[in-house]
Amino acid sequence: MATSSILAFLGAAQTVTGSRFLVETGGRRLLVDCGLFQGLKKLRLRNWDGLGVDPASIDAVVLSHAHLDHSGYLPALVRGGFRGDVFATPDTAALCEIVLPDSGHIQEEDAAFANRRGFSKHTPALPLYTEDDARRALERFRPVDFRAPFQALPGVEVELRRAGHILGAASVHVQIGEADLLVSGDLGRANHPVLLPPEPPSGAATVLIESTYGNRIHEDEAGIEAFAAAILRTAERGGAVLIPAFAVDRTEVLLFHLKRLVAEGRIPDLPVYVDSPMALAALRVYRAAIESGSPDVRPGLGDAPFDPGTLIETRETQASKAIHDAPLPAIIISASGMVTGGRILHHMERRLPDPRNTVVLVGYQASGTRGQSLQNGATSLKLHGHYIPIRADVVSVPAFSVHADRDELVAWLGSADPAPRSVFVVHGETEAAASLRDAAESALGCTVVVPHFGERIRLD
Repeated sequence: MATSSILAFLGAAQTVTGSRFLVETGGRRLLVDCGLFQGLKKLRLRNWDGLGVDPASIDAVVLSHAHLDHSGYLPALVRGGFRGDVFATPDTAALCEIVLPDSGHIQEEDAAFANRRGFSKHTPALPLYTEDDARRALERFRPVDFRAPFQALPGVEVELRRAGHILGAASVHVQIGEADLLVSGDLGRANHPVLLPPEPPSGAATVLIESTYGNRIHEDEAGIEAFAAAILRTAERGGAVLIPAFAVDRTEVLLFHLKRLVAEGRIPDLPVYVDSPMALAALRVYRAAIESGSPDVRPGLGDAPFDPGTLIETRETQASKAIHDAPLPAIIISASGMVTGGRILHHMERRLPDPRNTVVLVGYQASGTRGQSLQNGATSLKLHGHYIPIRADVVSVPAFSVHADRDELVAWLGSADPAPRSVFVVHGETEAAASLRDAAESALGCTVVVPHFGERIRLD
């Protein structure tokens, strides 16, 4: 009798971050995604708790995409003794070459800053991993094309399918004998301006589906109007529009829409600063993908789809500081998207007390992040060890989400042929996951479960 395969939920269970799904079969271990926990302190502390299994006991990793909540724990895994292969699409590998060293560098910088200022509870404050750890992790990567089946482990065949979320993003289909599993990764949208929509699911018996927006319906046109109106109001006041944005994909989507709004005369042609070395490096990868005809990029995007007119690419630290004294009005796009680190913190410190300015939130804000505090109407924000008053306008614009909403997620599940026997709702806060569970059960009539952190199930 064949030995059963086991699936363990080591992250992204009733929370958005920390995607880590462990498949155990025949004495071997495959990890699908290796993400950082972000947001609430109790979640961030899980990064320091370890994976729950010895990293050296994991034989291979498959990444769905390059966002840190799916890839960002990989350097810690390698630091802990993992020596297997890391499989991902070529564009995911290219983006990880940017985001992982940057993550290590920022953690080192944040630890050093905390030690200088003395506001850490730990003496000394230490990074979870370093830039060198990240570069060692990159040596483990083995790029694999979409729809090119490969043996991740003996007897374990994997295929990556286009997910349409960010460049290179994939859903991961794992086949182990008669048992099969589909991990959705993060699913994009049919109207993404740069990427093709997600492929239909593969018809696996067990499906893990993300639920970031499992309790919401996106209102795209209303969101674009609100975005344009916020820019106009701020320009009339002579202020700065400050946009915290994920460095990978969200910056590209913003620049695409800014170009369209300027061309249509809906907003003035203002200086647009992209103040994030990581975002600019990712922008180069996107431009190269468009030029080479990458398989998940929409055809016919034309020349310079990311240049709204007066684009100023800011790489050096001194150039970033110079933005503080640059003429206004202007638009400043900087990372990170949830205001958890990076140059955006310095811009917030400078701009939040001035009522002429506007902060536009254009992405999901996880529980416990500064971005969520802004979204929830906080009157002050703790930055670099002290509190900054919030007098700037704060506008939340969900129109730029590259996550499928509840109806789009249910439709994706419903397009599976054959329908799955079991669906597990992951990568969503409790309310969002429960909402998607109820909607999927009603629409599909199959077993739909919201798993717990650390739960284990048998794959049949």
